[in-house]
Amino acid sequence: MTISGSQELSSGLSSLPLHLDRPASQHWVWLSMEPPVNNANLTQFNGLFNWTMSYRHDADIFVPYGKTMLEREDIGFQAAPNRSCLVSWVVSKYRPQQARAVVYQSLKKYIPIEVYGKWNKKLLPDNKLLPTIANCLFYLSFENSEAKDYITEKLWRNAFQAGAIPVVLGPRRATYEAVAPPHSFIHVSDFKHTADLAAYLKHVAADRQTYEVYFQWHHTHRIKIYTDWRERLCQICVKYPSLQINKVYQDLERWVNS
Repeated sequence: MTISGSQELSSGLSSLPLHLDRPASQHWVWLSMEPPVNNANLTQFNGLFNWTMSYRHDADIFVPYGKTMLEREDIGFQAAPNRSCLVSWVVSKYRPQQARAVVYQSLKKYIPIEVYGKWNKKLLPDNKLLPTIANCLFYLSFENSEAKDYITEKLWRNAFQAGAIPVVLGPRRATYEAVAPPHSFIHVSDFKHTADLAAYLKHVAADRQTYEVYFQWHHTHRIKIYTDWRERLCQICVKYPSLQINKVYQDLERWVNS
């Protein structure tokens, strides 16, 4: 079996062994944890891959960034509204034309936002990331692309693990509701204007009862985060018995952009 990463292939960092004879029994897996906009030049791979492996629910092998499990997470958990920071955001690849950049530029006119990352040269080492976010009531879990099922560590790790309420921007609300704990996030699309979103965040911050509602899920659910590639790759073995042996993606780009 051959597993190929999409960005490595598209950028030329790695290549397929097309010069070698491929046994008929050898299956190829196209692996991507990136949104469609970051996958380019896919037509050259038409008719080569048998299975897809992705964060998308319709992939042959589904490997999410995280998931919600029906299990009490912390018996002694308590929401902590007395924090020194209202909203934080960690961003490295900032592009003005992205939806998240537009929302941020508008939102910061109404509320203070602590920004970290490569973009503004305020890097956070791994051991400082979650403690820094934990000082804030809210975290901007803004995806760099609004794509199907694309919900990354920005929600699962940065917000949930740090104990901040995620303000999400990415797929539609129903997609988040299908995977996140009940009443655990605030979706940007719920507000007509960023001024309304800012006003609501101020309200939640000032009203302890409203604030604590966003943490009730800790009594019934817990979060599992996938960070070890070995755990992800092992899903191939788990899924293998049910995979279609004769399947071939004749138009890989069409599937990626569907």
